[in-house]
Amino acid sequence: MPGIIGKKLGMSQVIQDDGCVIPVTFVQCEPNEVVYVKTEDKDGYPAIVLGFDAYKNPSKNKKFKALKEFRVESTGDYKKGQKITLDSLKEVEEVTIVSTSKGKGYQGVIKRHKFSRGPESHGSHHHREPGSIGTCAKPGRVLKGKKMPGHMGIDTVTLKKRPVVTIVAKDNVVAIKGPIPGANNGYVYIKF
Repeated sequence: MPGIIGKKLGMSQVIQDDGCVIPVTFVQCEPNEVVYVKTEDKDGYPAIVLGFDAYKNPSKNKKFKALKEFRVESTGDYKKGQKITLDSLKEVEEVTIVSTSKGKGYQGVIKRHKFSRGPESHGSHHHREPGSIGTCAKPGRVLKGKKMPGHMGIDTVTLKKRPVVTIVAKDNVVAIKGPIPGANNGYVYIKF
């Protein structure tokens, strides 16, 4: 199985038998449903599309709140309507996590790029401003990529080789070591 979709529950810690405390993030992975099966003949590559978090009143075209496509080597083992559970994660030790970070809105250069502050007193008008941004007459413009205020957050973040600490199969919950970006109840895509 190439992956599964889950929902972030929050962070906690797991205490091992030797007394080590491991920070973990709990992700609830209810059984995913195979929505589409893509074949190499029809679509050009083999893949499956999983659906998660079904609507209470689904329409003809929208049945799930979260859809994710996972590439597979062959689609012979999958069929539409099949349920994917956490059983496929039992033998996996490390996973790749893809999620969306929290949105911060429009932020200045101190919060967004870790700029330092200016003097706070004695007539200084440079407190939280970015400072000089331009060059001389040549090139006479602000170069692209300049660190300036702007929109921050809501980025797709990928974390590789995250250890799986424990799996609680009866509750459909998996504990992954370390923090996972995004707010609680946000969607998390787990790839093995």
